Amino acid sequence: MIAVVRRGASEQQIDNLVAWFHSRGLKTNISKGDIQTIIGLIGDTSKVDIDLLEGLEIVESVKRITEPFKSVNRKFHPEDTVVDIGGIKIGGGNFQMIAGPCSVESSEQILSVAESVKASGACLLRGGAFKPRTSPYDFQGLRAEGIELLLEAKAKTGMPIVTEIMSAAHLHLFEKVDVIQVGARNMQNFEMLKELGRSKKPILLKRGFCSTLQELLMSAEYIMAEGNPNIILCERGIRTFETFTRNTLDLSAVPVLKELSHLPIIIDPSHAIGVSRYVKPMALAAVASGADGLIVEVHNDPKNAVCDGAQSLTPEQFDDLAGRVRRIREVITNEQ
Repeated sequence: MIAVVRRGASEQQIDNLVAWFHSRGLKTNISKGDIQTIIGLIGDTSKVDIDLLEGLEIVESVKRITEPFKSVNRKFHPEDTVVDIGGIKIGGGNFQMIAGPCSVESSEQILSVAESVKASGACLLRGGAFKPRTSPYDFQGLRAEGIELLLEAKAKTGMPIVTEIMSAAHLHLFEKVDVIQVGARNMQNFEMLKELGRSKKPILLKRGFCSTLQELLMSAEYIMAEGNPNIILCERGIRTFETFTRNTLDLSAVPVLKELSHLPIIIDPSHAIGVSRYVKPMALAAVASGADGLIVEVHNDPKNAVCDGAQSLTPEQFDDLAGRVRRIREVITNEQ
């Protein structure tokens, strides 16, 4: 349920109304826009008399929300959420590129890639320290050492880092990580999502490869329900019957999620496609669809990468992509 506050209501009136909701065991989510203030109610709203609420002087209207996701719902929060990562903003018209290797392999490798993608326009550095792999015999990442190497690259380049967490037990290792990524396999690890909700760090939440958009939003709801609004949604392809690509990139997720939710949405064409020569056209299509950013795998020597070299761009290929992205963004911006 949401209560739309009349224009001109005082802060004291709003505080009194919120206190009244809290006295009935409800949680509130207050969204203050340029025109309206909306109070979202979370909990058993059957305790609220709608006729009584609509009769209050400061209440303009009351609406029930039928979707199971509440805090991430655009009806609760009409304005776009902007996630601020050390001054780098994603969402609300702010577009960013995140780039780096699938796995951190060495100090030389991660620094080389970081310097090249930064020169091309990427603002955040991605790199896997903990790697979820289908086979237990594949490279699992450098783990804590990988995070240290990412932090060294951050110190030398100034780029905030994005890396994936595998377990809530590892959270203490991520204290200096700027954005914690939740991978597709952990999208519904609800206990870990709760812990991340209490961490207040920006979270990059990837869609599970067999998950619906509603399930993705419900996972984001777990994080927001614990008090963390700093969530970036990520579409990374879903599993279908197609075999020429690793997954099928669902670009329809961009307009749908923007309609349903206020959270920013970025696209990962690398994991979606799994073939480097297809990454560029799908990345450009993602930009044209209105995505708030891209996360792209870049490796300085893809043929010898220990993980996912087949889907990784070279620094030169990423530089070409970045230039094309800028041109598409200029067209989009001029049309708005």
